[in-house]
Amino acid sequence: MKVQLAYGQGQLPIEVPADRTTVIVPSHKPGLPDEKAAVLHAIQNPIGARPLRDQIKPGDRVCITFTDITRATPNDRIIPWLLEHLADVPRENITLLNSLGTHRSNTRAELEKMLTPAIVRDYRIVDNEPENDAAHVQFGTTRDGTPALISRHLAEADVRIITGFIEPHFFAGFSGGPKGIMPGVAALRTVMSNHGAANIGHPNSAFGITEGNPIWEEMRDIALRVGPTFLLNVTLNETRAITGAFAGDLLAAHKVGIEFVRKAAMQRVKSPFEIVVTTNSGYPLDMNLYQGVKGMSAAARIVQPGGTIILACECREGVPANSPLDKLLRSAGSPEEILAMLATPGFVRPEQWQAQIQALIQRKAEVLVHSSLPEEIIRRCHFTPCPDIGAAVTERLARLGPEARVAVLPQGPLTIPYLA
Repeated sequence: MKVQLAYGQGQLPIEVPADRTTVIVPSHKPGLPDEKAAVLHAIQNPIGARPLRDQIKPGDRVCITFTDITRATPNDRIIPWLLEHLADVPRENITLLNSLGTHRSNTRAELEKMLTPAIVRDYRIVDNEPENDAAHVQFGTTRDGTPALISRHLAEADVRIITGFIEPHFFAGFSGGPKGIMPGVAALRTVMSNHGAANIGHPNSAFGITEGNPIWEEMRDIALRVGPTFLLNVTLNETRAITGAFAGDLLAAHKVGIEFVRKAAMQRVKSPFEIVVTTNSGYPLDMNLYQGVKGMSAAARIVQPGGTIILACECREGVPANSPLDKLLRSAGSPEEILAMLATPGFVRPEQWQAQIQALIQRKAEVLVHSSLPEEIIRRCHFTPCPDIGAAVTERLARLGPEARVAVLPQGPLTIPYLA
């Protein structure tokens, strides 16, 4: 049978045997009939907070965060609607803060695509500066004593608005909510502390878990220290249509959104599979191999130990080349060597969390990658190139015998499969 995988800005068809394949997708949620009306209704009827406009006094400085180019948040819709709602606030009092986390800055052309040319022309837009401690304000420390540094633009605003979307996250439980502050607008060393090897290796640092997850709990605690914050998060279906809008108190609104996502995303399976084919839910999340670890993580939840994971991830921006992850992967001879380096006292590198999770997955299963990357780059990152996913599945099934089974996650980490 033919299955369409989310891949880049389109789909990648693959052929798999119908009698041995289980396709696992999120429960479909229809897009809202009037997205703008739903978003404005959420803002005007917030969860656990006063309506947004009631919180803004004349002369208040307003800081609005938005997610960067690697996220599927429909910024081009929700940011204009939000600013229209705040039309009585002078534009010079509003700052739009790009919550890059530790990612690269976005070009003007990318910002115009993300936010619309009119917003880029008419409003002040600034980036988080993760490597510039002076651009941040300290709010206590992380659990290991590292300064908890949050963007000065957000910290010194009179009114803080965090936007984004909620989806399953492979080590923070769910995206959205406090994650828009920490790591969204945090300093690099704060993020590195939170994403340290011990936290990443904790059994509760996983899809779908927030309470009891040391990474999410620290994100929450740091975000709350910044002060009152208004949340505007949305949820999306596989076509990027808005399915829900959740606004109000940072934690209360996020919690309602989480449960909405959980009902759609959590998919139960009876037993593990010998082969799991997954994606990174297409563009923009599959722009690079750094993000591709998320799709692998979804597959790893249901792959049999010693099995095979096949990831379809376009990687139009590469690993990216010469990024901290690329350099770390190239410095090691194998996934086990990566884990040994991370276990060395005092060894800390930017983006090590992705390499650690990748190596832990590869300890459980072989990982093949289908992408636009040259095969030598895939091998340099310790993966096996997979030019033809259908052929790879057929070859492995023939080797494994008639009882072997295949799972396909066409939407990758938008699905949280779990074993009964």
